[in-house]
Amino acid sequence: MVLTPSNLRVLGDGLYLWNPPERGWGLANCGLVTSAAEGLWIDTPYDRPMAEAFLAASREVLGDAPIGRIAVTHANGDHLWGADVLPGAEVIATREARHHLEIEPTPQQLSGLIEAAGDSPLGAYLARHFGHFDWSSTRVVAPTTVFEGELELTVGAHTVVLTSLPPAHTAGDMTVHLPEHGVVFTGDIVFGTTPESPGDHAIHWAGPLANVIAACERVLATGAETIVPGHGPVLDPDGLRDHIDYLAHLRERAHALHARGVSALDAAREVADEARRPELALAERLVVTVGSEYRHLDGTPPLPLAQVMEDVAAFAAERA
Repeated sequence: MVLTPSNLRVLGDGLYLWNPPERGWGLANCGLVTSAAEGLWIDTPYDRPMAEAFLAASREVLGDAPIGRIAVTHANGDHLWGADVLPGAEVIATREARHHLEIEPTPQQLSGLIEAAGDSPLGAYLARHFGHFDWSSTRVVAPTTVFEGELELTVGAHTVVLTSLPPAHTAGDMTVHLPEHGVVFTGDIVFGTTPESPGDHAIHWAGPLANVIAACERVLATGAETIVPGHGPVLDPDGLRDHIDYLAHLRERAHALHARGVSALDAAREVADEARRPELALAERLVVTVGSEYRHLDGTPPLPLAQVMEDVAAFAAERA
């Protein structure tokens, strides 16, 4: 399967959204902020072919003006690994995002995991959802500028405010706020869904969900009218409030099931079976999000990624 990008969508003067043509694992929204003299990317696509497509679309707007900076909302590969198509660009992230790279699988490790899993249920799942990405020439670029708290940038006359967050989707999340445009890029603290364009279940590796909810509420507090999630359709404030309600429900159910002594995996099954949000795809990602919440309740460390993904693949097979 070859993925080609949509055209850039105008969000405001000098502000654009690049979004993949479909939903699913690894298909992230990216932003472009422009002036007559320079451009800034907000996140990057997962692999080089998509990153080159985003670059080509950016060049149609910018011409020969350089894209000298990339603001990375977190260090998962689907938001960072396309950075190497802009050699020499300043890659800006939170301090914790740079630390996260120490535990994030490399493209070679992820490719190796897919290959090693072979024809097993895990292998079939990984091949179906990740096998179409081309990481053969991907070089992971570590952040070159890191910060804590808040960092304000300018792109021409445009103000761009980066805000680091407590652990939520990962341990190194940040939001990107363009106050003059009334727009916030949230990274993966938000997974967008609307009645017209249903999305996928949220997945959160770090948590707890209370932090994810608090981060969403901070986005609402900016007063922004346009919220660009890490994945899925653009939301308005009411759409974000609906997402907060979804997260609060997940948290309430995880805590109630934990108190009953239900295992994390069975809790994910029960939440999925309740079908409160039947329009959302990839219900197997509840295994990760509920499991992360259980870890905080139990005070236990994260499980190895391969083990988590085996549970995810098995869950998906059960519900196929």
